[in-house]
Amino acid sequence: MLRVVWDLIRVRQWYKNLVIFLSILFVGRFFELDSLVLTLIGFFCLCFISSANYVINDIVDLKRDRENPEKKNRPLAFGKISALWAGLLALPLILASMFFAYLIAPKFALAVLAIFIVGQAYNFFLKHEAFADVLTIAVNFMLRSISGAYILNLNISPWIVLCTFMLSIFLSVSKRAGEFSLLAENATAHRSVLQAYTKEVTSSLMIVATVMLTMSYSLYSFLSNKNLIITLPAALYVIFRYFYLSHSNAQIVRHPELVFKDVRMVIGVALWAILIFALLYFSQTLSALLQF
Repeated sequence: MLRVVWDLIRVRQWYKNLVIFLSILFVGRFFELDSLVLTLIGFFCLCFISSANYVINDIVDLKRDRENPEKKNRPLAFGKISALWAGLLALPLILASMFFAYLIAPKFALAVLAIFIVGQAYNFFLKHEAFADVLTIAVNFMLRSISGAYILNLNISPWIVLCTFMLSIFLSVSKRAGEFSLLAENATAHRSVLQAYTKEVTSSLMIVATVMLTMSYSLYSFLSNKNLIITLPAALYVIFRYFYLSHSNAQIVRHPELVFKDVRMVIGVALWAILIFALLYFSQTLSALLQF
C-alpha cells in the first residue's frame, strides 16, 4: 500500500520544487542554517500541494489514462486504489501544506494557494487548450521559484521569474514533443490537445524556447553578477544537450527525472552547479589564491 501511495503522489516528480532554493542560493544565504531550514520546510509544502494536484489530475483523467499505453499502469488507472480513497488522501496533503506554509510566512501561504488554484485550472480546463497548457505549467513553475523569496522576505528578482518561466516553457514543449512521438498516430485520441503539437510545431516552439531561455540566462549573467558569465558555456551545453534529447529520446523528455541516465547531461549540470557555488560563495577565496 505504501508503494501505491508513493506512486500516486508522484514523489519522483518532487524534484520540480527544487526551484524554491533559487532565491536562497543566488542571494548568498544558502549556508545560513535558519534560512535553509525554512526553505527546506517550504520545499515539502510545495511537494505536498503538488502531490495533491497530481492526485486530483489522475481522478479527473481516470478514464482517459486507462486507454493511454504509458499511464494505464498508474495506481488509479490500474485500479490499485479507488478515486474516493485517492481524494481522501489529497485532502490532508492540502491542509498540511497550507498550515505549515502559513506558519512560515503568510505571503508564502498565498503563493502555495495560488499554485493549487492554477493547478486546478490546468486539471479541469487549460490542459485541453493548446499553448495555454504550456503557459499554465510555466506560471506554476514560476510561482514555485518566487515562493522561496517570500519565505526569506526578499525582493523578487525579475531575472529568477524570467529564467524559470522560460525554463518551464522549454521543458514543457519538449514533453509535448515526446508525447506526440511516443503515442504516434493515436496521440490525439489520448490527449486531444496534442493535435496542435505536431512535429513541425513543436520543433519550431523548441527553437523559440531555446533562444529565449539562452538569452534570459545570458542577460541575467551579464547584468546581475558578471562573474556568472563564466558559467555560460556549461549552462548552454546543458540547454543544447536537452534540445538534442528532445529530438532523440522521447522517454527522457517525457520524464525529466530520468535525465540522470544521460551521462553527458549529468556532467554538464554538475559542472554548472560547481561553477555557480564557486562564484557565489568562494569568489573571494579564489581571488586571494590567484593573487597569491
